[in-house]
This record gives sequence, C-alpha cells and structure tokens, in this order.
Amino acid sequence: MERVDVARVDVATVRFGVLGPLRAERGGQAIRLGGPRQRAVLAVLLMARGRMVPAERIMSDVWEGSPPSSPTSLHVYISELRRALEPEREVRAPAGLLVREGPGYALRVDPAAVDAERFADMAVAGRRALNGGRPGPAEELLSEALDLWRGSAYADFAGSGFALSEVARLEALRAAAYEDRLAAAIELGRHAAVVGELEALVAEQPLRERGWELLALALYRSGRQADAGAALRAIRRRLADELGIDPGPGLRDLESAVLAQDPRLDLRLDPPPARVAGTTGATTLSEAGPAVRPGREAAAAPTGNLPFALSSFVGRTEDIAAVRGLLADYRLVTLTGPGGVGKTRLALETARGRTADTADTADTGDTGDTGDADGPWLVELAGLTSPELLPATVAAALGIPGAAGTEEVAAVLAGRRLLLVLDNCEHLLDATSALTGVLLSRCGGLRVLATSREPLGVEGEAVYEVPPLDPAGDGTELFRRRVAAALPAWTPDPGDIDRIPRLCAGLDGIPLAIELAAAQCRMLSVGQIADALENRFDVLVDGPLDLPARHRALEATVAWSHQLLEPEEQRLFHRLSVFAAGFDLDAAGAVGARTPVLPPLAALVRKSLVSVEPGTAPRRYRLLETLRQYALRGLDPDDLARTQVRHRAWALSQAESAERRLHGPQAAELLGRLTREQPEFRAAFASALASGDGDYMLRLGGALYWFWYRMGHIAEGLSWMSRAFEAAPEAEPPVRARARLAVSGLSYLAGRPAQAYEAVVLAEREAREAGDPIVEASSRIYQTHFGVLAGVPLDAPAVARNAVELARRTGEDWLVAEALMVQGMLARVMGDLPAAAAVLAEAVCVADACGHDWASGSSAWAGMKTACDRGDGRRALEIAADILNALDRHDDVTSRLVLIHTAAHALALTGQAEQAAVLMGGVDAVGRRVGFSPELMDPLDGPREAAAVRDALPPDRYERLAARGRELSLPELAAFLVGLLANH
Repeated sequence: MERVDVARVDVATVRFGVLGPLRAERGGQAIRLGGPRQRAVLAVLLMARGRMVPAERIMSDVWEGSPPSSPTSLHVYISELRRALEPEREVRAPAGLLVREGPGYALRVDPAAVDAERFADMAVAGRRALNGGRPGPAEELLSEALDLWRGSAYADFAGSGFALSEVARLEALRAAAYEDRLAAAIELGRHAAVVGELEALVAEQPLRERGWELLALALYRSGRQADAGAALRAIRRRLADELGIDPGPGLRDLESAVLAQDPRLDLRLDPPPARVAGTTGATTLSEAGPAVRPGREAAAAPTGNLPFALSSFVGRTEDIAAVRGLLADYRLVTLTGPGGVGKTRLALETARGRTADTADTADTGDTGDTGDADGPWLVELAGLTSPELLPATVAAALGIPGAAGTEEVAAVLAGRRLLLVLDNCEHLLDATSALTGVLLSRCGGLRVLATSREPLGVEGEAVYEVPPLDPAGDGTELFRRRVAAALPAWTPDPGDIDRIPRLCAGLDGIPLAIELAAAQCRMLSVGQIADALENRFDVLVDGPLDLPARHRALEATVAWSHQLLEPEEQRLFHRLSVFAAGFDLDAAGAVGARTPVLPPLAALVRKSLVSVEPGTAPRRYRLLETLRQYALRGLDPDDLARTQVRHRAWALSQAESAERRLHGPQAAELLGRLTREQPEFRAAFASALASGDGDYMLRLGGALYWFWYRMGHIAEGLSWMSRAFEAAPEAEPPVRARARLAVSGLSYLAGRPAQAYEAVVLAEREAREAGDPIVEASSRIYQTHFGVLAGVPLDAPAVARNAVELARRTGEDWLVAEALMVQGMLARVMGDLPAAAAVLAEAVCVADACGHDWASGSSAWAGMKTACDRGDGRRALEIAADILNALDRHDDVTSRLVLIHTAAHALALTGQAEQAAVLMGGVDAVGRRVGFSPELMDPLDGPREAAAVRDALPPDRYERLAARGRELSLPELAAFLVGLLANH
C-alpha cells in the first residue's frame, strides 16, 4: 500500500444546475448523481457555497424526520458522489472537488460553475447598470440571468427543511431581477408593452410594492394617468386592509408625483443622473437630494473630518463588507463588542471606503447608496462626560456654528446626505439614543454609524458585534506588523512561529491586547510575553501616548467598561469569573447566587462583558480570558471562597446527575455534555484541592469515573484520585467505595492489572460496609476480569457466576449486561468457545434492551476475538462493522482504539496485512497521546494481535506502513477502517 502520486483532477469541466431540478454535467454530458438522499447530500454542500459543512449537520439535514443515520452511510454517499464527479481520480488519491475538511466536507467548485452564482452575479450587474442610467445593458444582463432558470430553485427538495432558506433567498433574487428587467424596459420606452406583464406580476405577488410602482409608472407614461392613480389607491387600500400599514416612501412619493403630474415622471431618452422613486433604482423622490429639487444648487464637493490612518489596517475584509452592507439597508448601524476589539478602527475604515465610493459615484453618475456627498463626519464622545452637551458637541464636530440643541442640528442636516460616525457612545447611552432617534427621523439623507459597548436601542437599529481577530491569521499578522514597526530589524526566532498564534489566542484575538503585547517586544521576547499572560495587566501597558488613556493599558480598557455597570451587574460579573470556560443560564444563577439571574446577565451581554456562544441551544455564555482575569482580580477573597463553594456544588450536581444515566440510551448526549463541562470539573478539583476538601474530590471523581473511562482521560483521572485519597484519608465508606471503583477501572485501562485488582477488592469491601449494592456488584463483576489479567489465583468461574447473581438482585439491567459480558470473556479465555459465544450473545441482548451501548459493543468485541480464535477473520470484520455503527453515536476513545486493534488482527487473518499495519501504527500513536495502550490493557490478547500483524510482513515494510498510520487522527483511522469494511 505504497503512497501513490496525487492525480490532479480537472474539476473545471463539472458544472452544476440548481435553478430547477438538481443536475450536474461534464463536457455537456449529464452526470448520474444517485438516489434522493445522495442528491440531497450534494445539495447541502452546494448550498454552503464552498464552506465546510460538518458531517453531523449533513446527516441532520438529509435525514430530517427519519431515524438518525450513521457516518458510515454518509461516507458511502460521499464516496459515490466523488466517483461520479471525478471518475478519473485514482483510488485513494486526494479528492479535488468534494473534499474532507476538519469535521466535515466541502465542495470546492468555481462559483461560475453553479448556475445560481452566475445568476446572482448577472442580477447584481444588471441592477448596477440600471441604477447607473444604462437600461439597455441592464435589460440584456437581466434577461440572460433569468433565462438560467429551469423551474423552482432546488425543485427536487421543495419540501425539505434544509432547503427552505436558500430557496427563499434565490426566489427573492429572481423576483427582484424580474422587476429590474421590467424597469429597464420602461426606461427604454417600452412602457406600454410591459403593462400586461406588470398586471400579472401584481396579481401574483400583490404585496410587493415595487411591482405596483412599476405598474403605475408604466400606466402613467402610456397616457393612462387615471389608471395609474387607481393602481396606487388599490395597493394603499390593500396594505391597510391586510397588513394595517401605510405604503412605503417609494409608493407615497410616486403617488404625489402622479397627482402633481411631475415632469420627472416623463420618459427621457437621455436619463438624468437623479432617478425617480422606486422605478429603476433604490433612490426615492424624497431621498433624491438637491439634484432633483428645482431652485437648489448642486451639492458641494464631498467633505468630512475623518483622520488619516497612522498605522496599517490588518484584515477585517469580511467585517467591512458586512458593515457596508448593513449601512446600505439601515440608517443606523451600531458596532458593539468588548473594549479593544477594534470597533473604532472598523468604523473609520468603513467610512473611508464610503468616501472613496462617493468619488466613484461622481464619475459614473450612480445615485445609489454608495457614498456620502456631505460627509462622513466623526464625533468622538469618549472625553464627553455631560450628556446635556452632546448636541453641541455634534454640532461643533460638523462645523455648525451656534447650534446647541438637537432641533437646531436636525434643521441644518435635514437637506444633507452624510454619514455620522458617533464613537464611544456607551457612557452617554440615553443621550446618544435620544439624539440619534431625533436626527434620523428628521433627516432623510442621514446615516449613523455608532460604536458602543452596547446597542443604542433606537428603532430601526442594526447591531453588528465586532468579532476578535483569528489568532492564527489576522491576529498573527497584526502582531508581526506592530513588532516590525517598533523594531524594524526584528525577525522572529524559530520557536516564535508557533508561539505567536498561541500568544494571540491567549489574548482572545483582541487587537488592542495584541498591539500592546507587540510593543513589549522592545523589552521581552515572545516567549516571555506568553509566559506572563497570567499577569497580563501588569505587562500589557505603555501604549502610544497619542492614544486615549483607556487604550494605553489593557486594564484601563476593561475598567472603562466595568465602571459603567450597576452594582448588581458588577457582583455577577466578578462571580462569573470562577467559570473556567462556558456556562448556561442555570449555572450562572447557581454560582452567581442571583435569582433571577437573567436581568443582570442580559445587561452584561448587552454591554459586551459576557459573550454568547453562537449556535448553542439552550444558550451558553463565556467571558473572554482577559475579562475573566480582570473580574477574578476584583473579587473579594471571602466572596471568592463562597463563590467557589457554589461552583463546586454545581459541578458535582452536574456530574452526579449525568452519572446515573451514563449506562443507558442517553449516554452519547451526556458524554458530550460532560466533555463540554470538563474545564469546570477541573476548576472544581483545583479549588477543592486548594481548600483541602479531599472528600469532595473523591465524590466528584466517583461521579466522573465512567466519563473518564469512556473518553480516555486515564492519567488525569488517576492523578486527581491519588491526590483526593491523600487529602481525605478518613473519608466515609460510601465515598471511598465509589472512588476506589474509579481507580480500579482507570488502572485497568492504564495497563496495571495488579493495581486494578487490588482497588476493586477494596471497593467491594467498602461498598458492602456502606450498603451500596450497585458498587458492590460492579466490584464483584470486575474482580474476575482484573484478577485473571493480573494472574491472581481465584475460582474465576464461581466468582463470575456469583457476580451475575448479585447484578440480577440489583434490578439494574445494565449491570446484568456487564456481568454477563465478563462471564463470556472468561469462558473464552478458558477455551470454552461455544459457551463464550452463547453468554456473550445474551449479554448483547440484555445490553441492547436497556440501551447500554458500551456493554453491547464490548460484548460484541469479545465475540470478534472469539471469531479470530477460530481463524474466521471475515466474521470478525462483520462484527466490527456493527460495532462501528454503534460507536458513531459516541466519542468513545478507548473503545474505538481496542476495536481498531482487534480489527487489524482480523484483517491480517484475511490477507490484508498492509492495511492492518497502518491501523496498528495509528492505534499506537493515538494511544500514546491519551495515555492508553490496548496491548498493556489486554495483556492476554493485545500482544498476540499485534504480533500477528507484524509477523505477516517484512520488518521494514511493516515499519513504513505503521509510520503512515501514525500520521492519522482517531477519526481518520475510523474512516480508514470504514472504507475497508465497506469492501467486505
């Protein structure tokens, strides 16, 4: 299985059609895309438009309303699609079109190869030509775009939930493009010819106002003024009757113009720059500005007061585009985010871009919202402390002499088109909101771009939360540029290449923190700065003197936000700092000792001191590390101790609540939840250790045992348990028994059977003393297994039978399944293969009935070994495929590794030793990373399985193949095995 050269697949010839039934073709020939679900997989990837789609989301979308599928089925569909789309790709060569990326898949296709993307591009180009006074080219572009449609978008998936939003988006674009084409025809003088189309359009879509505008204009220009007025009255009545609203400004302005027989409505063969409301562009009569008002002088040349940038602007391309898009649709856009995230700089760069667009507009005659003829203007509010002076401050910045009140400012701005940038509004929130509301309601040509650590709360406001920089991308680039500016001769040390992204991640990707850290390179190395992040507020100081005081030190930046909090909000903010990572609403209430917790927590979110984790339901929250450290520093020691006690109590309740259900059908969900909360469990252990509460540590460890076992946290669990027993030598028997059981199971996974046996014997004794039948039965069950592995002389069959009886008396089916599993394993070790097969089959049935997937899979794994004992590798691989399907529901590390290890043995038995060697290498590498070895855990079979693979190949050949496996992650190993099993 030597590595083959990657055959570069020419994917440029593959084209996709989604504006109708889904289709793909190469060189004009249709490509067979398979059945409905396989086509749906392709549709989901096409809708992502080149972005990676997680495998879980693909399965959720495609199997919507059906029983959940396994990744194996998705893998098969992906493989089939790859074969169809790239038939010339060699086996195992990397895909060039449908690629694996992280936890999911992406379709790497040129946008021009998808008809929806070509349509959107031509529709936008047509709209621009139309707004630019070029109706002829606009009509050609729009007609060509509309000709691409063969039916409804994604017609095959009309009833599928995953397609609804994308279909709605494309259909909305189609409707707008159709209206634009009709508008172009009107501007070309074919108004009478399109009246019929427009009448059909408004009948089909009676609430789309633009269709009525175009119909009224076409009627008016056709000499049917009365019919035009009647059409406008009809839509006014309809909107009032059905929606209870008045017509929009476009319809209102057009109605006034029709009644006044405004000459601007007449057809002009050489259209003027200023166009009529809602007929061919986005500009309305009321927004058209001085250029269309008789007696007014032409607008003055663009002006403003934006400062020139003193340093290079790094990244933020997508953010600038997003903010500019919002400004095109909304007249008030507020940039929010924590201090230092870059709100001001983003606002200034966006405003500068609009200034450049104003110049372009002057050259092209484009009158859409692409610039600000009388601006933009910056008003810096950080130094203003008196709310009553806000109107005068704005007036002074705009150069309005003598204006001291809001009404006076509004009167001057009423006839101007400008962008007003209000920077740092959070400390004058009420005054800024009131002023902005009045100005926007009185000044139709005004747009406001505000920066604030919380939204202004004005009607019609669009809020854009400015994200931190990507630490490995723009964050690293910003750091390097700022260091180079401070130290022109600086070059990063070899180790800095990896340290800088980690440093930026430790600084939460906050630009201010990154720039302050870069400035410290004059005194400290990158490694020293990274090591000092625990004391970041003492290190990240001495920013440029021309910056405001709050931006010269990181602590001052956070303090600026902190001082704006109400007392109750401050208390909760400080108490939330004990969370090591994220938390939900209930956790915040339990640890913050605040009921109800929603009002102060919502205030902290609104003020950008607590972040909402996107995509979580129910919602989860977190503090950026910089904010967490600030809050922790300010927490009173007595309050800190009390808060940590509440945090530990909450963490224990989470672990114990989950532990009781981890052996049933909810295991997968609960393991995921415990993984998410793992940072909090670690914090609870640490604070309990610091306070000497060993009893708590034993209880928490006992509750987390099965989570540690399943997820491969072996060394961590043993470490905490060792320190817990040292801190609590006099713990009560019930607490000790459960903790001993944890030590026993983890010692077994660590390859220490003697210690595992010793601990499990003590666990049974202490459980009997405590009257805990569950722990007693569990301990008796595993005494047999661990004792045999450790070579301890005991009557194993009798102990195993007694364990089954004890388990049955508890009434817990999951425990019965584990007891039967161990009894079947013992029968196999003793050579009674028929008895082993029978008992293991019963174990699987009992486990399946109660939803204990782990016991079912482990019993089946023992069945794999039984098949291998008979030399039946093919049967063992069939069992492996079933186990893998069950494991798809869990992120179980240890079970996957032992399964892959035994599957490698089965592959060797079927003549596939090369593939088996790759798997063995991967198991070894992944196991080393988590502190687990199937050979050490299973001394009876593990070494024999490994030797069977090694002995089947020459040593150098085996080592080369195993080295390839060591490069694979656990998911990649599992996927590799799935591919092999698919051929059996």
